[in-house]
Amino acid sequence: MFDPVIAPSGTLLGLLQRGRGDGTLHALTAPRAEALAALHHCVLRDPRHDWQVENRSLYYARLFLDLDGELAAVEAHLFDAEDVLDTEESRTGLALAFLGHLASYGRPDALDLLRRYAARGANWAWALDELALRDDDAGLRALAEPVLARFPAGPEGEAELAAAVRDAFEPRPWRLWAEDAREPIAARVRAAQEAGCFDRWQRQLRPAGPRPGWSVAAVFDWAQQGLERGAARHVPAARCLTAVAGPEDRPEIVAAARSGTEGARCTALRYLADTDDPGALDLIENAVATGTTGVAEAAVDAFERMRGNDVVDRARGWVHRPDELGAAAGRVLACRGGAADRDLVLAALREAVRGEGPDAPTLWTLVDGAGRLGIACAAPVLRHIYRETASSHLRGRAARALAATDPSFPAGFAVECLWDCEETTRELAARHAETGDNRVVERLRRLAADPAEEAEVQTAVRSRIGPDASAV
Repeated sequence: MFDPVIAPSGTLLGLLQRGRGDGTLHALTAPRAEALAALHHCVLRDPRHDWQVENRSLYYARLFLDLDGELAAVEAHLFDAEDVLDTEESRTGLALAFLGHLASYGRPDALDLLRRYAARGANWAWALDELALRDDDAGLRALAEPVLARFPAGPEGEAELAAAVRDAFEPRPWRLWAEDAREPIAARVRAAQEAGCFDRWQRQLRPAGPRPGWSVAAVFDWAQQGLERGAARHVPAARCLTAVAGPEDRPEIVAAARSGTEGARCTALRYLADTDDPGALDLIENAVATGTTGVAEAAVDAFERMRGNDVVDRARGWVHRPDELGAAAGRVLACRGGAADRDLVLAALREAVRGEGPDAPTLWTLVDGAGRLGIACAAPVLRHIYRETASSHLRGRAARALAATDPSFPAGFAVECLWDCEETTRELAARHAETGDNRVVERLRRLAADPAEEAEVQTAVRSRIGPDASAV
């Protein structure tokens, strides 16, 4: 999947793509046709940079209901000829999750569309998972034949069926079908369930990787072999070293960290950092200066995992470096620095935004650090990140940091956060938003009554509007 093109944050489309609360508020005051066009664009062209963790489906479904939208565009997208050519989950996953929420709100056309796609579509397993949570037993039983017909009779088809049953996210349909009154269906599903269990058992009997009794050199060799095959193994290899290595092996491990093969070097650096070896920091600095890109990245990761005052002291000395180790030092200070490190963390935050923009991966930790240290001067930068980032998770972190640093947050961004796509951001807003605004009071009541809302959000809402609360 290509990276999505995100519209400017000041546009309706840009707001909806980001999942911001202001997107909903603007859409409800815009011409209905314009709002629906922007909403369809988002649902049919997933705007998330990380579609596996960021939330949008409930956010879009709620707005769709408020706009009283129709599903013709979604149906055309799901059953387009491209569905046969592009079977990646990312093409249809958001639309299917969106339909799932609509079905839970009582839209029978969404439920029917999910059923038809589960029977005919390429991403049928996702549709079936959505139905497993929302459909009745009769609706699921009707899908048994079209789903099983996807797996031809014969060893290959039965193996694929067993894998599908084993890996199903929601097991309810398969359990229903295993008890189906139609014996051919029930027998085939039961056999697939048994085969899946047997496959797990076999894999447990054939574990790959180091065995008890391996030497330090053998662990290093295993890590290097994985690297040569395109699989980085230095993290599990470092854990193996904790069981294999003794004090007498330290010289060999230090030598590997200084000049071993790439796999051995990465493994040794990780091990020495995790065991707080006194020479680890010098070896990390040397690895960044002399190692390959992979070694340097492993060294930086190892450094950020380390604890202790000496690590923070070294970070204060490294934070001005114009490389990845300098950026990592800023993140270490953000996580573990004290009040005296506020200026250094603020400088790192500003430099990251200037140099890499509002979606830089390093910002996640720096934003958290600005909130943890209560850096009031960081509020303008945090507001910029909140507005511009395409990551709804990073925006939520910025909101949390603003709650700790910006006195205007309760009457400002906290209000729009009540409509945000991320439940953690809505929970934060429910605890902080000022209730002098009638929109806030109404929104809190609506969230409290919404059966699709997360329990944590509703708990926060009820702490503001319950019988013992004084806010409303």
